[in-house]
Amino acid sequence: MTFIPRFFVALRRWLLLGLLAGCGLGQGPAAQAQTRTRADSAGRPAPPRLPGAPLLRDSVAERRRRLRWLVGGSAVGYGVIYTGLTTAWYTGEKVPLHWFNDLPEWQQLDKAGHFWGSFQESRAAVDMLHWAGLSEKNALWYGSFVGFAIQSPLELLDGRDPEYGASATDLAANFLGSSALLAQQLAWHDIRIMPKWSFHLTGYAQRRPNVLGSNVPERWLKDYNGQTYWLCTDVGAFLKPGNRWPRWLQPAVGYGGEDMVYNDDGTNAAAGLRPYRQFYLSLDVDLRRIPTRSLMLKRVLYTLSIFHLPAPALEYNGRNGFGFHALYL
Repeated sequence: MTFIPRFFVALRRWLLLGLLAGCGLGQGPAAQAQTRTRADSAGRPAPPRLPGAPLLRDSVAERRRRLRWLVGGSAVGYGVIYTGLTTAWYTGEKVPLHWFNDLPEWQQLDKAGHFWGSFQESRAAVDMLHWAGLSEKNALWYGSFVGFAIQSPLELLDGRDPEYGASATDLAANFLGSSALLAQQLAWHDIRIMPKWSFHLTGYAQRRPNVLGSNVPERWLKDYNGQTYWLCTDVGAFLKPGNRWPRWLQPAVGYGGEDMVYNDDGTNAAAGLRPYRQFYLSLDVDLRRIPTRSLMLKRVLYTLSIFHLPAPALEYNGRNGFGFHALYL
């Protein structure tokens, strides 16, 4: 993943945050199904109400209006993003579409980022389509691969740049992220294993600020040394009904890397660096499980649920062995 794709990652993340915060969502399809109170004249279930909103009978016209706004707004936003990229960033020489194998780079943390982004974008799309009145089946199948659709066309732009190339492994990570969301919804009608992301500042960006970031916001998005990707498991959902496991408390396994200033191990080695992988075992709080009657707070918690919160963590890496962090960011 190069500097230009990282601009897209930054734009994508801010778009995702704004999208989630503005759509008024605070619960997934399984929870939303519990709020449906009637069917329309065609026999379809009524769409889920917004969390905290009064029980209102949304008319077919109202649902169609929501869907038009959602589809139209998404299409305009999608076009603006890619028009901006093609006119502001991909303005240099163009070559025929070609492929580039970037799998060995950055200890595959960029692939974890593609997976995380595609999963969360698809999750938001499914929930928004529920809000717009689509049936659970249609919302799931139409929304699950939105993440793949958002991220993958970037490979066409990269593929015509002489310095880079389209990445098959990026496409695979995008597909796996969307597929993971679809598989969980088909199996459980809920999300029981949530990919999350966390970040802490490192000193590596000072060695190459043009790539790893020259200020805190840029480092937050570009410095792979400070990024950790997590899988957090809803243990209570796998236990028998009536169990006492607190649903808000989730075990989490994490993956990160360090000693990376350049994208490939050979260049890092020439600079005296030895990139290595890091594995973590920690806990996390599922913010979606925090009870509140505030619609605004539900929106905020839904949005923040894409992040792993600071918590104690056990680390293992091939260089230093085991270590413990009293509070890992």
